[in-house]
Amino acid sequence: MTGRRSFLKTVGIAAAGLVLPGAALRAAKIANRPNVVLIMVDDLGYHDLGCYGHPKIQTPVIDQLAKDGIRLTSFYAGATVCTPSRMALMTGAYPSRVGWKKGVVGYMINRNEGLSPKALTMAEIFKASGYKTGMCGKWHLGDKKPFLPHRQGFDSTYYINKSNNQTKELWRGDELLEKPFKNPLLTEQFTAESIKFIKDNKDNPFFLYIPYTAPHFPIQPHPEWKGKSAFGKYGDVVEELDSRIGDILKTLEAEKLDKKTIVVFMSDNGPEPGTKESLAKPYRGRKWSALEGGTRVPCIFRLPGVVPPGRESAEIIAAIDMLPTLSGVCGIDLKSISRGSPVIDGVNVWDTIVGKKGAEHARKDLLYWHGSQGFQAIRVGDWKLFLDRRGARLKTKGKGPVLFNIAEDIEETTDVSAKHPERVKAMEALAKKRLAEIEASVIPMGKEQ
Repeated sequence: MTGRRSFLKTVGIAAAGLVLPGAALRAAKIANRPNVVLIMVDDLGYHDLGCYGHPKIQTPVIDQLAKDGIRLTSFYAGATVCTPSRMALMTGAYPSRVGWKKGVVGYMINRNEGLSPKALTMAEIFKASGYKTGMCGKWHLGDKKPFLPHRQGFDSTYYINKSNNQTKELWRGDELLEKPFKNPLLTEQFTAESIKFIKDNKDNPFFLYIPYTAPHFPIQPHPEWKGKSAFGKYGDVVEELDSRIGDILKTLEAEKLDKKTIVVFMSDNGPEPGTKESLAKPYRGRKWSALEGGTRVPCIFRLPGVVPPGRESAEIIAAIDMLPTLSGVCGIDLKSISRGSPVIDGVNVWDTIVGKKGAEHARKDLLYWHGSQGFQAIRVGDWKLFLDRRGARLKTKGKGPVLFNIAEDIEETTDVSAKHPERVKAMEALAKKRLAEIEASVIPMGKEQ
């Protein structure tokens, strides 16, 4: 069997949850596990890419990535703001399960707090499974030593602690590299470090997490990209991101890794309210909001020869599903490693990603939190219920919960709760059940005195 066919067979076996005997299993684990490149951009709205409908911003690389894989149209970031979104992605758990209540580190969360070391991260899980782990970009899960990325599972780190409007420090491990860093150059720098990591680890299975700071404000284009786009400074920054991601994909190809590397592209939440150029169109709401525009974001998967090209899916998929999904396809026994710390709310959606015929989609419902006001809504299928009409500030008349059919009413403007009282009752009960399950197993935020 050729190396290529062997790899595909191993991926299929991992996805199916089957077990190989003895030496065959060990050989498959060592030689044939796919690499993972997980790219997350900051505050990019649903509408901000060519393949998601933007008429002026040119993103040929990401558009091609979508053509080569699957484009998700009902993908939800882990939360509506930076810190909890990253908590969800790294742990596979709703952020409230790892102690989050509101805000981000440095704003509503004290700087002596961060993601608890008791909560296993995606990096720790992949590292325990023999992967080399790297992170280049924005961390925002804690400033203090116990919470830093190289103490949360990453072998190699090149990062800023918080958003690029909150800090001026660029780090490698515990070494301060630049103060102040040059904001317009960060995308270039994170890309160069990512490429170096790929080349350095090309002979090992690796997990590379690239949480770019762009296009988070302040919007400051790289000198070589300033004025290039037809959509102002914001377009310049997004188009540079597209090109830099192209450099990473070219590196994978040059090193003959492209056909054995899962590439995932996503945004951490909806568009920043102050960045008017960024859009969640056709959805209402922006960053912080539990409306669709706050967390429904672009997401693309590519794995040549395994993920069929040119597909789209409108199934509900969330960032919390990335940990069980990527672990599953990489042959990682998540239950034996995670030990329930924290309980994982994500589900394995690989069957949907690869379009497995006859497979039932694994995610049935999803909970939503506002970035500073707590839990607000639940989605089940095409239905979305806000439990507290007044607290959610939806500007709808009446009392009690608010129900939207988001397949027919994508802007969430028409309350149909009066027409579907039994549905409201069932969804409200399910939301309360899910919240009670979370409250029963919370890992508090880490604190350093």
